[in-house]
Amino acid sequence: MTDQHKIPEPKQQGESAGESLFERAAGKFDFNSFLGKPLPVSTEPPSRRFPVKPPEAQQVAPAPVPVPVPAPAPAPVAPPVAAPAPVPVAAPVAVPEPAPEPAIFHGEAHPVDREHLRAQGLIVPEGTVTELLEEFRIVKRQLLLQAADLRRQKAGPMAQRILVSSTHPGEGKTYCALNLALSIAAEKDSEVLLVDADFAKPSVLSALGLPGGPGLMDALMDEELDVADCVLGTDIPGLWVLPAGDTTSHDSEYIASSRTARVLDRLTQGSPNRMVIFDSPPALSASPAAELAKYVGQTMVIVRADKTGRGALNDAISLLGACPNVQLLLNAAQFSPSGRRFGSYYGYRG
Repeated sequence: MTDQHKIPEPKQQGESAGESLFERAAGKFDFNSFLGKPLPVSTEPPSRRFPVKPPEAQQVAPAPVPVPVPAPAPAPVAPPVAAPAPVPVAAPVAVPEPAPEPAIFHGEAHPVDREHLRAQGLIVPEGTVTELLEEFRIVKRQLLLQAADLRRQKAGPMAQRILVSSTHPGEGKTYCALNLALSIAAEKDSEVLLVDADFAKPSVLSALGLPGGPGLMDALMDEELDVADCVLGTDIPGLWVLPAGDTTSHDSEYIASSRTARVLDRLTQGSPNRMVIFDSPPALSASPAAELAKYVGQTMVIVRADKTGRGALNDAISLLGACPNVQLLLNAAQFSPSGRRFGSYYGYRG
């Protein structure tokens, strides 16, 4: 095989020995014809040669777009635990206030002289039915019905109290109070306490033949005295009597005191079937009647047919106006427009 690297390369015409390939190419081609003319050198400052664009004209680089960061994996949620069932709490039980101790009367049962009652024209217990008894049966029935109505109206102890008064002395208020008490005592479901509240001229004890002793006024004056201990018993079933007590010139002031309400409440405490009748002084003769009218549910004014004047009656009713129910009872009437004569039927045979 021929050794080619030893073959001499042919020389071109005009080539000098020892020139390189680039030098020989430059000789054949004019490379300077491809070069542009040189730029003139400027003496102006760079800011004039290269004007700076105003800030608003400059291209604002776009704000980098935040790369969303993957949310952390939710923590494992524990399974819900059932809340413990609420323990029922018992509602507070209202503890009722202890009932007041009933006012039980322990007074000795004093005998009442029936003949003395008959001599005074009063109702005689266990006696025959008379015109007087029938008349007071009607009177008491009206008063007891009114008392029941006052109970329904929540009048309290006042519903059990009846005041008996008149305009002037001598019109029969004690006579009527005694007969009314004797009539109510005959009731099977009620008992009666007759209070002698005519402190200046008490007469209930003498009419029944009972002994004297401490009474209502003593209980008003003595804070330590229980009025229930002053009540006298009788041998008439259902009838009790409270004396007037000590005589004082300040009876009206004692009745107007705050202790009166407590003393009178004690008389019916724990005894809803007990009626209390007050035999008070005449309204136009003494002031205690007007004071007692504040504590009772009913007032019965005795009008004597042949004695009581209209003007005096109007004045008495005005003084007793603190009581919500004032009623009139005509006494000593000899003529009945209707012709009624009570009690005669029971003696009728035919």
